[in-house]
Order: sequence, then C-alpha cells, then structure tokens
Amino acid sequence: MKRRTAPLLLAALLAAVAVVTVTSQTPLPAAVQQRIARIENHLVPAIVVTNAPQATAIADRMRFHNTPGVSIAVMNDGRIEWARGYGALEAGGPLPVTVHTRFQAASISKPVAAMAALKLVQDGRLALDEDVNPKLKSWKVPENDLTKQQKVTLRRLLSHSAGLTVHGFPGYASEAPLPTLVQILDGIKPANTAAIRVDVLPGSLWRYSGGGYTVMQQLVIDVTGRPFPQFMKETVLQPLGMNDSGYDQPLPATLRPAAASAHRADGNVIGGRYHTYPEMAAAGLWTTPTDLAKFLLAVREAAAGTGTPVLSQAMAKDMLTVQKGTYGLGLTLEGIAGRSVRFGHGGSNEGFRCGMTLYLESGKGAVVMTNADRGAQLGQEILRAVAREYGWPDYPGPKEKTIAQIDPVTYAAYAGRYEIAPGNIATIRVEGSRLLAVVGAQTMELLPESATSFFELTQNSQVQFVKGADGAVTHLLLNGVVKARRLPPT
Repeated sequence: MKRRTAPLLLAALLAAVAVVTVTSQTPLPAAVQQRIARIENHLVPAIVVTNAPQATAIADRMRFHNTPGVSIAVMNDGRIEWARGYGALEAGGPLPVTVHTRFQAASISKPVAAMAALKLVQDGRLALDEDVNPKLKSWKVPENDLTKQQKVTLRRLLSHSAGLTVHGFPGYASEAPLPTLVQILDGIKPANTAAIRVDVLPGSLWRYSGGGYTVMQQLVIDVTGRPFPQFMKETVLQPLGMNDSGYDQPLPATLRPAAASAHRADGNVIGGRYHTYPEMAAAGLWTTPTDLAKFLLAVREAAAGTGTPVLSQAMAKDMLTVQKGTYGLGLTLEGIAGRSVRFGHGGSNEGFRCGMTLYLESGKGAVVMTNADRGAQLGQEILRAVAREYGWPDYPGPKEKTIAQIDPVTYAAYAGRYEIAPGNIATIRVEGSRLLAVVGAQTMELLPESATSFFELTQNSQVQFVKGADGAVTHLLLNGVVKARRLPPT
C-alpha cells in the first residue's frame, strides 16, 4: 500500500482531536477514567526507539498514521467497560467520531456471518459436514476432479479450508456498476475479481478465502429465501442488541451522513467516500466497536453455558475449536492454554482497518476501528496500550531499537533504485543527513541500527543493504526476506 506523510489539512484537524465518551446515564468511575487517560497518552508503537523519544498521545499517533478517525471499545471482566470515539468522520470535516459512528468492519464481517450460518445448523436447516451443492439453488460449486474426492462443506467454508480461490475483494467505487452475487461467484463482469473455484483438495489445508464466505452467503440466501442483510439482522444483529450494525450494501442513504469515510494511506478521502461490497458475508458489515464487543461477549457467554439468544453452548464451542491452522469457525484463535487463550479477527477494506480480540477466561479485550489505510498500525498501538493497562497475558509487546551514530557521508553509497517486485520500485535518496526511502507516494526515513542495517517507523520495516565483492551495493533485503536488486542508473 502507498504511504506518505499527513497533509496539512489532516494535521490541523487532529490538532484539536475530538473525544466522545460512551453514551451512558452515569459517569465512568474515576479509576476507569484514569485508565483511559493513561492509554490515550501512552500508546505503544511497534518499535520503541530507546535513544529518541517518540510522541505517544493518541492525537499524535493519529496524525503520524494519517488516520482521521478512530473508535474503541474496551472489555473487562466480561463486560464493556468503556468506549470512545476520536477525530472526525472525514479529514477536514466537522463531524466527530462517536461511539455510534459506523465503520466498515471488512473481514470482521466473516465471524458475525458465521454465527448466523451456525444458527441454521443449530436449527437443522444446514449441516456442517454435508456437501453444500444440494442446498445451493441459484448457483453450484463447479465440480472437478478435486470435488469428486472431497466436498465443499459449510465447516470448510467457515474455516477457510474448502480449497476455494479468491483471497479478498477490493469493493466497488461509487460510480462503478455492481455485479450480482452469481456474477461475483463466476467472475463475470462487472465483477472485478476472478471466478471462485476449487483449486486444491477441500479439507487439505488452510487458505484464507473471502470467496468461500461468498459461497456461504449464497447458500444462506438459497436456504432461507431472504435477502442476506435481512437474515443477518433478524438472526444475529437484533438478538444481540447490535443496533448500530447492518449488512446493507450500498449503505442506506439515511445512514450515510453519520458513517465514517474511507481514507487512503496519504490521508485523502476515497472518491465517493467509500467502496461498496456486495460480498456481504466476507466484507460488507457496517458496525461499531461497541456492537462488535457485544458479539464477542455473546460468543464467550454462550461457550460458558450462560446462554445467549443465538447460539447453544455446543455450537459456540464449535466456533472456538481449531479446525485448520489457528482458525475456528469464523474466528481466529490464539494463545496456548488457560489465561492466554483469546479469539477475534481483523479486517481490511479499502480505507478501513480494524481489529478485535477477547480473552476467553478473563473476559478482557478490545475492539478498534479506523477509517484509514494506515489505521492497522495505529490500531495495534492502541491494543498494546490497552493490553499493558489491563494486564493482558502474553499479548505481543513492542520491539526496542537504538539509533546508531553513523556518518551520513556513508549514505551516498545506498542511493539508487531498487526493484522490490516487478513494477514496484523503491528509490533510496539522501536528503541532508537523512536517508529516505520513496515507495509510490510515500516517503519514509530510514534510521540506522548499523552501517548497513536500517529500520523505519511507518510500516515497521527492516532494510539491510548488501554489498558485492567490490564493495558496491548490489541489493537490499526487506525484512530479511524480500530481495530487491539495485537497478542501473537511468
């Protein structure tokens, strides 16, 4: 993704970042307010530079990450302890983010949709381990040699192990024609993704597939005979009190003024404010952190046998049981055992980044939603700050780095163009005493750890310059893995 520094308009906006607390009839206890203040003023970047102090207040970090708006909900002891909104719906706009501001949940749409599909299993209308084709009416999974050996089942669809193609979806710009669901499944224009097909043996491996969830969406529609947004509202959203949520795509006109706008990595709003996702089960949910916290807590409560209006204890435990890799039925599962076990999901749509996690035993967790391509890094900084404040067990902390004292004269040897991948060129240049990397529209400063090893703070990347026998730089290594050859001067 393309990155660059925040425009002046965004910086001006965030200088007076708006803060809106959770709607409540009673004020938060002083101890909770103090916790919030510590989090807001001490986010935890992925890299902490020991000999160069960094600004860590949330307004500063929003500015650094070109993210106009953020919304947070924090859970503690199995309940929502607090929620707040920060910044604005749109860069340069007057409307603040509140706890009711809807963001695109992106792939977090999947676990919520999975819960509804499991309700159909619970009610006897679907089965987890049966071939889905007999229940599909509007479209069928095309048969091939692989499906003759193993079938596409609902369990495999929900656990990304059905062998189906299409990782994710870019959505459709406001002026673009929208395809039907069948056109998406078959990759027929105006669909902008390839046909969803089985190309590895179903059940043989875990491979993330938004395509699989799109097949599930069609399955649910064919079985229930209801539009998917209506089915989701009646089956999950209303029963769980997720009143600021919906799968309608495009977003209804009445909700658009109060919804967050999507922003590119450079801080500019996407044309038409956001993309539309007819792949609703995979990426189409509009929601809030508070509503997603309700969903997570409902899964936990159901698994504990305390009862929810949607899932039985047995079905909730199935959601939280590893199927392939570290994935359950719609949820990512982390932690080894006991206090460290947690579940959640992340999401990435055009101009939106979000993440959620909840510890199964303690009921501690958080949901963060942002309206920018660089919001993922900000969200992780917020989650690390919450983890530190609330004592989350084994949540990954920051890496510590020290800036080495290097003569900037040596930087001249690194200047040039490097091919990261075909068509993806990084330009390394020297500007005064600074070494800069330019990738697309984004310029990042490379900070030295040694004479040949550098790091940068925007995407938390590591860059190592490699020299040949003659002492000239031949290539660089990005994060120790990607080899980018140095191109001849033009």
